[in-house]
Amino acid sequence: MHTVAVLAMDKVVPFDLSTPIEVFGRTRLPGGRAAYQVLICAAEEEVDAGTFTLRAPWGLEALARADTVVLPGTADPAAGVSAEVLDAVRAAAADGTRIASICVGAFVLAATGLLDGLRATTHWAATPELARRHPAVEVDPDVLFVDNGQFLTSAGAAAGMDLCLHMVRRDHGSAVAADAARIAVMPLERDGGQAQFIAHEPPAPDGASLEPLLRWMEENAHRELTLDDIARHGAVSTRTLGRRFREQTGTTPLQWLNRARLRRAQHLLETTVHPVERIAGQVGFGSATTFRDRFKRLVGTSPHAYRRAFQAPAPD
Repeated sequence: MHTVAVLAMDKVVPFDLSTPIEVFGRTRLPGGRAAYQVLICAAEEEVDAGTFTLRAPWGLEALARADTVVLPGTADPAAGVSAEVLDAVRAAAADGTRIASICVGAFVLAATGLLDGLRATTHWAATPELARRHPAVEVDPDVLFVDNGQFLTSAGAAAGMDLCLHMVRRDHGSAVAADAARIAVMPLERDGGQAQFIAHEPPAPDGASLEPLLRWMEENAHRELTLDDIARHGAVSTRTLGRRFREQTGTTPLQWLNRARLRRAQHLLETTVHPVERIAGQVGFGSATTFRDRFKRLVGTSPHAYRRAFQAPAPD
């Protein structure tokens, strides 16, 4: 039987902790046999889970016997991780164990160095900080999960369920995964990525060197701005501009600009009945075709599908 060890750390997010327990714990093979054994383990005897205290039945030694280790997120992803935990995760990985993180659990996995040189994701609000802290990791803020084979990461909340169902399908096929999805009242595959849920780009903190420039870019996003235009307004070279953007936003100037345009487009799709062609021009795209292509690529769904899902109902 495939053994899944779920590592509970102090300030663990209860939802992230319960997701692998529920998905793997309820998955059944044809004939009704359990597909997984789930072990809850921790470095300490008691774990502070915020609204309650958890007593884990197993310690870190359980990671050595697991086929999969799951790292749930914690309330403070920037908090340090003990050397004991990092060593245990690295040792499991060295033995070929599959390691998966849920939401900001990616910070723990990244701290081991195992994600260096790989693509990864986490909750969209935390992606700039993950990119800043771990520049060797290619952070993708737009997807629900990333599967690198041995190492997997997911975005926030329900995306952890998407990832767990994906692992079930990898292990036991689509039929078993579909049954697990039905039990969870969850589609086996969801359209789009987490980008469609991003309400706004996390702003640079007040007083940060890029803050005035970011505001200017948002105010002028409808214009055809080039990298030289942005650097000229910020009174820096394009090379310095790129470095500061990577440090403070976790992305490039033009990627940030495109996301600013798409945030504005999302707002217009939600709150107006303007045709897509008009919205494309309002947010700075040269053509509706370019807008649709960029929207689909970054948001993960079409403008029309996004409007159907998120447009506010007309008042009575």
